[in-house]
Amino acid sequence: MTTFPLLVRSIAGSGAVRYRFGDPLVDRYLEFVAGRARPNTLRAAAFDLKTFFTVVGKDPLEVASADVFEFLAQQRGDRTVVRLADRESGVSARTIARRLSSVSGFYSYLIAGGDTQVRTNPVPRGLATRRQGGTMRSRVAPLVRVPRTLPRILGPGEVDALLGALRTARDRAMVLAMLLAGLRRCEVLGLRLADVQIADRRLVIVEGKGGHHRVVPVADRFFQAVGDYLHDERPVEADTDRVFVVLKGPRRGRPLSSEGLDEILSGARRRAGLEHATCHELRHTCLTRLRQAGMSLEAVQAQAGHRSIESTRVYLHLTNDWLAAEYRRAAALIDADIDAVAEMLAVQEVAEL
Repeated sequence: MTTFPLLVRSIAGSGAVRYRFGDPLVDRYLEFVAGRARPNTLRAAAFDLKTFFTVVGKDPLEVASADVFEFLAQQRGDRTVVRLADRESGVSARTIARRLSSVSGFYSYLIAGGDTQVRTNPVPRGLATRRQGGTMRSRVAPLVRVPRTLPRILGPGEVDALLGALRTARDRAMVLAMLLAGLRRCEVLGLRLADVQIADRRLVIVEGKGGHHRVVPVADRFFQAVGDYLHDERPVEADTDRVFVVLKGPRRGRPLSSEGLDEILSGARRRAGLEHATCHELRHTCLTRLRQAGMSLEAVQAQAGHRSIESTRVYLHLTNDWLAAEYRRAAALIDADIDAVAEMLAVQEVAEL
């Protein structure tokens, strides 16, 4: 195969999304990913592989490391893409790194299967650099250096504008789940009716990132919105236990997809006149506000569903009050030490007189 056909997306009656290219190796791998990963991961892998093989234009069994480097150069110099963050051309480093990871995962799968001629992964783990410090060991630098940037959050006025631009109680409930509970997009769409514990004002997150479960508290505003949606808007003929379903059209009553949620948020963002307000930014806004309100870092970690506290530490840097308070405390100690030294020197001078 030299070119891939268009990526075909299908939705089963259960709401499960599947992707097919028409190439047996890639399709088999995507079925493997679908059985072990979340919908967002499957979608990313499908589009990443489509992008890679469209650029390379080779059969998967013929791809070599040289093709990976050519793909890397093409992505960095792609003038058809303009980054919104800095208005520069080329795909972002984070996106390139994710695409290379998807391609590497595909070839690792082929190697593990052992039923093809692929024996080595064409995606290098990194580039060896010269030895440092006189040791015999060499460092391995990543193919793509991904900068660690702080996530963007919404201000109070932007939050009010976004909520005011939403047209249904269902849409408000989904947005509030991210704004008030810090849920990820896949976690919102994965909620089932039994996961909404109204009496305890909690949500059970069964489809969390990495398959990890957790139970999180949510403010009353969410339950008011979801109650209005379930009572007035959710189609009675819906035969799924997913909370959020399509309200109109041929898929009425079926589980809402991630593309559907993105479309809802995009429309509300446009009506509100906002330049940014993604699902992940809503989640970041929630977790930042909780930290600013004094919630401990460990509690924010539990609310967010982070497996490592290191993932939660970014919210320290998003809270300006915390940094300012820490700086003032340290500066006061430094000033106190300087004053103490000055006083001691003054006493010594008097004694010598």
